[in-house]
Amino acid sequence: MNPSNADVSLEVPPYLRVYKDGTLERLAGTQVAPSGLDPQTGVVSKDIVIIPQTGVSARLYCLNKEINDPQKLPIVLYFHGGAFCISSTSDPFYHNSLNALVAEANIIVISVNYRIAPEFPLPTAYEDCWDALKWVDSQAVGNDGLEPWLKDKADFERVYLVGDSAGANIAHHMALRAKSNSDLNLIKLNGIGSINPYFWSEKPIGLEVTDPVRKAMVDKWWNYVCPSDKGCDDLLINPFVDGAPSFANLACHKILVLVAEKDILRDRGKLYYEKLVNREWKGTAEIFETEGEDHVFHIFDPNCQKAKILIKRLASFVNQ
Repeated sequence: MNPSNADVSLEVPPYLRVYKDGTLERLAGTQVAPSGLDPQTGVVSKDIVIIPQTGVSARLYCLNKEINDPQKLPIVLYFHGGAFCISSTSDPFYHNSLNALVAEANIIVISVNYRIAPEFPLPTAYEDCWDALKWVDSQAVGNDGLEPWLKDKADFERVYLVGDSAGANIAHHMALRAKSNSDLNLIKLNGIGSINPYFWSEKPIGLEVTDPVRKAMVDKWWNYVCPSDKGCDDLLINPFVDGAPSFANLACHKILVLVAEKDILRDRGKLYYEKLVNREWKGTAEIFETEGEDHVFHIFDPNCQKAKILIKRLASFVNQ
């Protein structure tokens, strides 16, 4: 596709552009890696439809050598990032980084292929992920005809919500929703792994004050996927604003927050941690900052030394 720049009606860098005829061009997150056995890590993956009504699928991961082992493994329900408008479970960056996580942690990962904006406006992504969490709960009954990897391998008493960027935002909202919802009866949510969480606000803090260009860029991301009169103080993107649900309603007892020094979202992650430890939530929170790195660096290069440290930390968290 090579229309002229004059045909562009909207740029949402670095993710996509919209043309005057309504055509959408995604500039990132469109590549596809097939599921299957990864010879480097020994991790095997497969794609299954989990919500037939909407077509929402998931990519499941497990160490190949563990498939027939009776040992029960923790479950990570994973929500990928991409500002709610790009990427998928088959994105090679996510596929490779989750192979690395599963190899290190010896867990089952269920990566949710939620639907993205603008084709599916928010809150569709949240609803898809909530349906995915309910699907995991439905698997805990262990009847014949259910997903065999979960029936035979999953420890439903050790379920974690993990996500990066927009996915970390989703994990937060899923844990809030789970606290008082009777749809979840069989699983136990142990914790949240919040990697470079995508929270935001109209008012800049920290790095945002001295970097107005990137502040405006992130403003544009959110206003594109969720146009409203509240802007970046919408309750979905700003959990700290007046009227946001109380952190006391998070349905887990531990949270790991991972931030990166050069990430424009860094100070939102730090604020999230501060609110966790200073509010009425009764769980245990940890925070770890990776020096010299930018947003989701571990996704782009899961084999670099700092990414390996991050993955080890996350693996330890879900195995505690």
